[in-house]
Amino acid sequence: MKERNAGPLLVFANFLSDLAVDLEAGEVLAQWAQQAPRKAWLLRAGDVLVTPGSLSEEFLRYVHDLTGVPREQTAVIEVPPAGAVPLAQAVRQAGLMERVAAHVREPGTALLPTAPDASAVAFARDLGLTVHPYATVDEAAAAVPVTMLLNTKSGFRRAAARLGMRLPAGQVCRRPEVEGVVRRLLTRYEQVVVKPDRSAGGHGMRFLSRQDLAGTSLALEAVGGPQGTWLVEECLTVAESVSIQMENTASGPRALFSGAMRTEQGSFTGYVSPLPSSCAHVAGELEEWGMRLGRHLAAHGHLGPFGLDALVDTDGVPYAGESNVRRTATTTPHDMVTRLTAASGAASRAWMVAKGRTRTAFGLAEALERLGTHRLAFDPASGEGVVLYADAPPDGRAWRYAVIAADADGAREWERGLAEAFGLE
Repeated sequence: MKERNAGPLLVFANFLSDLAVDLEAGEVLAQWAQQAPRKAWLLRAGDVLVTPGSLSEEFLRYVHDLTGVPREQTAVIEVPPAGAVPLAQAVRQAGLMERVAAHVREPGTALLPTAPDASAVAFARDLGLTVHPYATVDEAAAAVPVTMLLNTKSGFRRAAARLGMRLPAGQVCRRPEVEGVVRRLLTRYEQVVVKPDRSAGGHGMRFLSRQDLAGTSLALEAVGGPQGTWLVEECLTVAESVSIQMENTASGPRALFSGAMRTEQGSFTGYVSPLPSSCAHVAGELEEWGMRLGRHLAAHGHLGPFGLDALVDTDGVPYAGESNVRRTATTTPHDMVTRLTAASGAASRAWMVAKGRTRTAFGLAEALERLGTHRLAFDPASGEGVVLYADAPPDGRAWRYAVIAADADGAREWERGLAEAFGLE
């Protein structure tokens, strides 16, 4: 993610972005922004984190103790809520531009956005920064159109078809046409899935069968406006939801990691890497699709991370689903795992991120005490254990955690131990 000899980074946690979801979906964007504390795992000496919402000093000390970076050598700038506006606009509305600028005067400082959208690029330009990993801010700006396009379902579907990826049967249409397309596809398939063109994390997605439309009209969530674009697809019988995370570098695309997603009704709830044995056979095809997509993105100027999601049906056949041309829910955890396990000397590690709800509420101090008492806390020497990677949840119960182990069986064992220690429901 960041070369050791590179300049400082302004880590820009712009979860509030129109890249993944229309800004009108302010509620879901605000929920995603609660994960901003995980960006603290990226900080090295001289780096600055600009974040929506707050991070506790207790969590920052925990992060810095594990990464070995003195707390006083990094800075965190918290941006108060400003509604459904990009983070750059929220910074300006809060009168924080001068404070941010004061922290990024060192030559070579670059902006590292979660979403490399037009607002983030303009923010970098105003501050006189480049956008990591681009050499100039103009190069980053030139890549915004393809980045925006390939974060839509329709844009990906067109590109994937041209690049020879296997796709579920489906049709892109405008919102007023959705019900007719749904009814038409349901004459051929038992179930369909309806997706807003620009959405992530399952937001706005509907699974529909013939019974769901019997004698009633289809009601869609208010996503994308009255004439917005939607995708209606055959709903596959899914055995696994998988993804590969890639990176476009100056020398071309490369695979970073792959794994299986945990989902509930199409919504992301966790991730396990590497691919489980049940779907490991798709790794080669998944990487080939990722390389094709990477070359396509590179031809239009894109550098940096991107992901490709796919579904594996019960016959073991993979189907391409969507691309996420940004830092995803797994990019930063993978960076964290790589960083924390470097001292152990292990060539590779199995890891997972997940959410669990406890029966009772407690704070970070008690959570860390429970990890220590049950000998679950991550140990840098062995490169194994549990990491609480996103601060204490507001309700004290909905904890996000990462498990790092030598192999998949070990990761599952650590997770079982955590369930007992935390009293997960």
